Amino acid sequence: IDAKIHTALCVLLPVEFDDCAGNEDVTFGVSDPGFHVDGDLNLVPLRDLPHSEPVLFIRGLSARADDLAQVDIIGTRGRSAETLGVSRTGVFVCSISPREQIFRMTGPGADQDPKGLFTIDMNSGAVSVSRSVDREATDSYQLEVSTTDYSGNLIEGPQVFRINVIDQNDNRPIFKEPQYTGEVLEGSPTGTTVMTMTAFDADDPNTDNAVLRYNIVKQSPDKPSPNMFYIDAERGDIVTVIAPTLLDRETLPTTTYELEIMAKDMAGSEVGLTGTTTATITITDKNDHAPEFTHPLFEAHVYEGSTGVVVNLTVDDRDDPATAAWRAMYSIISGDPTQSFEIQTNPDNNEGMLSVVKPLNYEASEFLSLLIKVENEDPLVPDVGYGPSSTATVHVRVEDINEGPVFFPDPLIVTRMENIPVGSFVASLNATDPDILEKQSIRYAVLQDPAGWLSVNPVRGTVNTSASLDRESPYVYDNKYTAVFIATDNGTPPATGTGTLIIHLEDYNDNAPYVLPSVARVCEDTYDVTVAVVGGWDKDLPPNAAPFKIELGTQPDLDKTWNVTRVNSTHSQIRLLRSLKKDNYQLPLLITDSGVPPLSNNTEVKVQVCICNKNRIAERWVAVIIPSLFC
Repeated sequence: IDAKIHTALCVLLPVEFDDCAGNEDVTFGVSDPGFHVDGDLNLVPLRDLPHSEPVLFIRGLSARADDLAQVDIIGTRGRSAETLGVSRTGVFVCSISPREQIFRMTGPGADQDPKGLFTIDMNSGAVSVSRSVDREATDSYQLEVSTTDYSGNLIEGPQVFRINVIDQNDNRPIFKEPQYTGEVLEGSPTGTTVMTMTAFDADDPNTDNAVLRYNIVKQSPDKPSPNMFYIDAERGDIVTVIAPTLLDRETLPTTTYELEIMAKDMAGSEVGLTGTTTATITITDKNDHAPEFTHPLFEAHVYEGSTGVVVNLTVDDRDDPATAAWRAMYSIISGDPTQSFEIQTNPDNNEGMLSVVKPLNYEASEFLSLLIKVENEDPLVPDVGYGPSSTATVHVRVEDINEGPVFFPDPLIVTRMENIPVGSFVASLNATDPDILEKQSIRYAVLQDPAGWLSVNPVRGTVNTSASLDRESPYVYDNKYTAVFIATDNGTPPATGTGTLIIHLEDYNDNAPYVLPSVARVCEDTYDVTVAVVGGWDKDLPPNAAPFKIELGTQPDLDKTWNVTRVNSTHSQIRLLRSLKKDNYQLPLLITDSGVPPLSNNTEVKVQVCICNKNRIAERWVAVIIPSLFC
């Protein structure tokens, strides 16, 4: 600093120092011997100084405190303005100049927003702060200082003048989360990391004001030990302290512990500011307990022929009910060769519901013994195994009921010729009573006989015809007639069963054939033309139907007017050999099937001889089908 600093004209710099005990017996030292701290905690020059170091250090020392502060003097030789970085209130700059100079200061904080924060004495050049400053909002201000004469002529400058705001510890640590949650598996080794706590301090990170230390203030509950967890003071890692054998979810008084965590700045010193949060730690379960049946033996009773749940198997498991380490899986080890049983787990209470899925037969076995095993969905930890209590025996007693008779075979299929004599034997029904341990009799009856053709002997079960069997009946489908019979035993109460009889009917030549069409037309005065092509039809089946023989009837002289010739096995054509006048003629025909013995049918074809419009007839071969016939 080229300009001399005079003690008489200098504005003193306040020094803020607090050892939390009244600052008694505090001594101060200044790195530059030209300055000292007086009894009012002001930094003052001891004499006129031709120059000064750019940085001064002030040390405060007492029995309770030892701290060092830095004062920056900003300026260069030959200039009359400088900056001292100090605390947030008070006088900042010591400066002197000839009285004929006037000081002016510009920049943010002076004549720009925030306006009036800093002021300069126009005569002495003393810079002052008018209100509190916040380092966390703005940590430095850069202004410009110049000197003019009273006429406003610039003498020197502008000189850059920077004010650094020194941090005070006015921000408490704040945790990132209001509450933290973590989990640790039961039996975890000592030193297992549970979670990491993180807090932030808005103060200067380059000072102890933002250096944090963590501490567990309280653990709730405090059993079995008030120090089950430890927190790394610097990193904030929470780790287990309790021995693995004691970290047992099933023996601890609770599965959830709450820790009150404190973060303190000033590297954890007594004067540091604090912030707190809570950490909830849950002791999670591992499958270290095998499920155990509450009883070694269970009993069940079930009626034969029924299905459904017959008994609920109860188990105990000390693991967490909300996990797969608790949920049970049941299996049948032995005693069920026909796979008539299955077990499902009730999700609400972990019970095994033993069900019959295939009806049981009392006559086959009235007593069953099942061996059941229970396991967890998750495997057990290596040092734990399934013991004898993880198996149980179930005794199932089958109760007898009166079962209905059973037909065999069902359906019973037989083949019979239609039209066999009434009273003919058709079939013999066979129904047996499953209740073989009881002496019961069976009686038979007709349940469904759509055409009323059958009767049954109630004792022997023989079925005979009570009417003629007709293959062509509308009750016959695909040559099959179906009837249903019922068998009833004499148990208490009586039981019934049904069986089906299917009669495959063979065809008998009992239907004479007939001719279609039955009407034909032809024009008058035409001859040697085809009048019609007729075909034979028969309700019977081959060989009792086609081929058909179609020929003229036995009336005399028919062959002089008409001629019938075969087209194929089912059809023949009728020709007119001479012309006829307009009239209706009945042409007798005889049709015979191929049955043994054959059946014949005398029938007639009505031939209409009509007046025709000859101009529209293309040729005599189509006369029979041209629509211009007028009869």
